[in-house]
Amino acid sequence: MNSKKVVRRKFFSISILVTGLVCALMYQVANVFTDKSRVIKQIPTTHKVVAITVDDGPHTKATPEILAVLKEKTAKATFFVLGKNVENHPEIIAQAVLDGHEIASHAYSHKRLNKLPAAEVVAELARLEAALQTVAPRPTLFRPPEGAYNDDIVALVRERGYSTILWSIDTGDWRRVSVVQVVKTVLDNVRPGSIILMHDGQYPLPTARALAIIIDKLHEQGYQLVTVSELLQYYEVSR
Repeated sequence: MNSKKVVRRKFFSISILVTGLVCALMYQVANVFTDKSRVIKQIPTTHKVVAITVDDGPHTKATPEILAVLKEKTAKATFFVLGKNVENHPEIIAQAVLDGHEIASHAYSHKRLNKLPAAEVVAELARLEAALQTVAPRPTLFRPPEGAYNDDIVALVRERGYSTILWSIDTGDWRRVSVVQVVKTVLDNVRPGSIILMHDGQYPLPTARALAIIIDKLHEQGYQLVTVSELLQYYEVSR
């Protein structure tokens, strides 16, 4: 057989194989983010990246303290904000955006959405979006208050362009445990792809002081802190 034909056939076969593998990878990744019965709690990855997430703000004291720590440590976070608090403190959200942080939806008023009819869930989302309109981009990530959701809510928010995000590490800061306990909870459980839950909806909390230590310790271990949207880009399909 002509050697050129053999080379062409081999090249064609390899191209088909590579195309098939790429398509399979894209299909599996797409399934993770299109399955309406699923939420994202952690990203499977071998890269040492984690996401700090902060719920319930903005708060006039707690949030600025957290922003100051993040700026000092040159770290980014994702803030899942409540619409009613955004209306009271839009300037804090504007500052968070200016600092390069991601703003995401925690609905408007912290109601348990799985107890509400669909029309009220939509209203909660819409009111939050309206509150953010002048200070931040429209969110693409959503976290149900108290983590209370069902498949219908996940499908509904997806129709509005949201991915539903939960967490893999609950620091317990909202219970006002000690700074030492918050730090220990994170360091004992962190792994590549972790989504860490913290809060800024009340004051005082151990969050800001614990966060300063956590960031230093994670950096020492070689971790990079990214936003949730950035973390999603590190998804790796297991073989």
